[in-house]
Amino acid sequence: MTANLDTPRPEARMDASKIAYRQPQPFGMMSDIFLGDGLDLDADERLWIPQAEGVSFRPLVLSVSQGYYVNLLRVRKAGVLSRHRHSGPVHAFTLRGRWRYLEHDWEATPMSYAFEPPGETHTLVVPEDVGEMITLFHVTGGYVYVDPDGVALGYEDVFTKLAAARRHYGQNGLGVDRLMELVK
Repeated sequence: MTANLDTPRPEARMDASKIAYRQPQPFGMMSDIFLGDGLDLDADERLWIPQAEGVSFRPLVLSVSQGYYVNLLRVRKAGVLSRHRHSGPVHAFTLRGRWRYLEHDWEATPMSYAFEPPGETHTLVVPEDVGEMITLFHVTGGYVYVDPDGVALGYEDVFTKLAAARRHYGQNGLGVDRLMELVK
């Protein structure tokens, strides 16, 4: 039997832009993370990991292989939160409430974006009239908590975030397996 060269294959008549990619992804590539409720600011309370009184975070990505994390920071208290210096770039998207840095004249409000360059030291403040602030932070590297003169007081990075999340997820019934879906 010979093929009829005049009869086009069915997919030849199809718009190629509507055909899914057919080749394998690059060897060693990390898998996707998809959270359908990732920006649900009122999601299951157990997803929020206490960090300090009135302060919690919800991890979205904990990239131990590349040294960054993406999380929602929720603050339910007013005043100075922390003074810290970043070792890598930070991207911040404010989703609820307001916050500012003592060292700058801008105030982050819902729908605002801030870029924080590596090496910058700043003091995060939530105004007295804000009941809740939630900001999505993408933090590369870590940061060092410092006093007003830059003396190191402590640090935070993807590994300290992961350790806190592991304890919290293990204790509240979510389980470490659910957390590991966020670790890359």
